[in-house]
Amino acid sequence: MRKYLAICLFLTSATLPLAAQQTAPALKTPRLSQHQVITQTVGLTDITIDYSRPVAKGRAIFGGLVPYDKVWRTGANEATQITFSEDVTIDGKPLPKGAYSLHTIPGKSSWTLIFNKTAKQFGSFNYDQAQDALRITAKPEKGPHAELFTITFPDVTTDDAVVALRWADTMVLFKVGTNTTANVMAAATAAVAGAASTDAATPARAASFAFDSGNNALAMKWIDQSLKIKPSMGNLYLKSRIQAKGGDRAGAIATAESALKMATPKDDALAAEIRDSIAEWKK
Repeated sequence: MRKYLAICLFLTSATLPLAAQQTAPALKTPRLSQHQVITQTVGLTDITIDYSRPVAKGRAIFGGLVPYDKVWRTGANEATQITFSEDVTIDGKPLPKGAYSLHTIPGKSSWTLIFNKTAKQFGSFNYDQAQDALRITAKPEKGPHAELFTITFPDVTTDDAVVALRWADTMVLFKVGTNTTANVMAAATAAVAGAASTDAATPARAASFAFDSGNNALAMKWIDQSLKIKPSMGNLYLKSRIQAKGGDRAGAIATAESALKMATPKDDALAAEIRDSIAEWKK
């Protein structure tokens, strides 16, 4: 019996390493080129870039590690993927909304930037020019050293964003246009035209956007429509700012003072802002 138990214990212990090996999780190791996903909102459009970041490590990059005049994945591992939530322009050329792989052809004095309709692909090994949605050219510039390949949005407005590709001492820029202001103005015009006769909020919101966008005439037209339906502290103050921006400081002060007369205790913060504006306009 003792001999039988000993044999059983030996067999059990002998199989434990094999069982442990079969159930152990797979070993994970980090990529040499780290993964990054960045998203930038431009007006009402989201731009998402999914890419890997190779490291320079003292190597000659363009014309060396990355050959000139050959298609490059614009990063490492999978080809860089760029997604637009709305239709855009790239350096003024139209590109429909959707996901694209971003390939480039680096050159000494000019780069070709390629937006390819096959969004997910490993590297540029299966790149098919027939699937290109758009090609543009850009000039490489000297920039601050970037040890890791880096994509950033160095300049963003309501209507467009500059995208920068940087690695080592080379930088390439392109501009994404969204036409946000014109699109929202068109939508605001339609919304105001279709608003109910009792709706003071829609023309007020439209007036606020027109004012912020520099269209004072349309802002005044819409805020007067809102005030005709229902005067409020907020839309009176907006009208006063429209007047001031148009050069009518006396009218702005009078309208702002009318707004203050509608203030309640819960409006202390807005009332303080209006008083500051009046003081500024009286200078």
